Amino acid sequence: MQAPVASRHVVFSHGQESGPWGRKISALAEVARSEGYVAHSVDYRGIDEPRARVAKLVDFCKELAGDLVLVGSSLGGYVAVTSASLLHARGVFLMAPALYMQGLPELRASVLDCPAAVVHGWRDDVVPFEHSVRFAQAYRAALHLLESDHRLHNQIRVIQYLFEYFLIALDLPAIAFE
Repeated sequence: MQAPVASRHVVFSHGQESGPWGRKISALAEVARSEGYVAHSVDYRGIDEPRARVAKLVDFCKELAGDLVLVGSSLGGYVAVTSASLLHARGVFLMAPALYMQGLPELRASVLDCPAAVVHGWRDDVVPFEHSVRFAQAYRAALHLLESDHRLHNQIRVIQYLFEYFLIALDLPAIAFE
C-alpha cells in the first residue's frame, strides 16, 4: 500500500556559510513535523550565485503539491523571498535575511504576496537588523528583534515558538482590517 501524498510542506533554505541541516533548520524541522508538515531542506553548497539558488529552490518545489511554507536563513532568506510568489507560497519565515544587501540582485517590486515573519538579532554584524525592519514595514510582516547575533543560536528555543505560532496562524481565518 502506498503512503498518502503529503499536502503540507516546509522547505528550508540555508545561508551561504552553512548547510542544509544546521542547528536552526533541524530545530525548526521538528516544529514543522509536529504541525503536520513534511520538512525538506535544499542543499545549496557549492552554489554561490543567488539567482542559481533561486532556480534550484523553484525546481525543487515544482514536485511538491499542496501548501508550501518557505523558511530561509541569511542568504536563504533572500532566496525564499525571491521565490515565494513564483511558487505561490502560503507563507515565508525568515531568519536574519540577507535583504537589501550590496552585491545581491534587487528585489522585484511587490515580491511578496503571502504572510511573512522575520526574526533578526539586534547584534547582527553581517546583515544589519534595519534591513529587516525596512522589509517588515514594506510588506507588513511580523518582526521579532531578539538579543542575538547573526547566527541566532542563543535564541533557537524562542525561534521554535515563533515558528510554531507562525504555522498555526496560517490556518486561522483572516482578520479583515478597514
